[in-house]
Amino acid sequence: MAVYKLVPHGDDLRLPVVITVEAARTLEGCFLIHFQVAGHVGHINLPEPHRYPVRQDELWRRTCFEAFVGVAGSSIYTEFNFAPSTAWAAYRFDGYRAGMISPTELNVLPNVQHTDDILDLWATVDISDDAVLCLSGEWQMGLSAVIEERDGTKSYWALAHAPGPPDFHNRNCWIARLPAPDPS
Repeated sequence: MAVYKLVPHGDDLRLPVVITVEAARTLEGCFLIHFQVAGHVGHINLPEPHRYPVRQDELWRRTCFEAFVGVAGSSIYTEFNFAPSTAWAAYRFDGYRAGMISPTELNVLPNVQHTDDILDLWATVDISDDAVLCLSGEWQMGLSAVIEERDGTKSYWALAHAPGPPDFHNRNCWIARLPAPDPS
């Protein structure tokens, strides 16, 4: 798995945490992702866990982890949102914030564990029936997080940030590359 470290936007570094992300693609058609927050996790406003994973919109309004995935050379991309409650969402775009739909062919299995010092969120996304993401070739990825503290303060984390307010859809900040799985 490739490992990446997220950085806070501008002056957002109030909460002393480190956020790392691991990602991989499998030959069986799965996208595997693991977000870990290490540090003062007890200060983060974590939503109540659901009994079972549920699809839910507007997860970005609270603590949430995100992966933006596009096939290199194509304007089409998919946004995945994962909440510590095990809620998740997925959106397909034709271009920058345009033509949004919710793909129905995805099966997402999130798993969350946390203590006051570590928050781990793993997700397995079955993309085997997704004609766009299962294309062979390298992916460009934007990995990000919205962290809400208990007092309501939010910080925005990503691999890289463009000038101006946080914009996780900005493909110039998608600096991670994930090759297609090697069949050998």
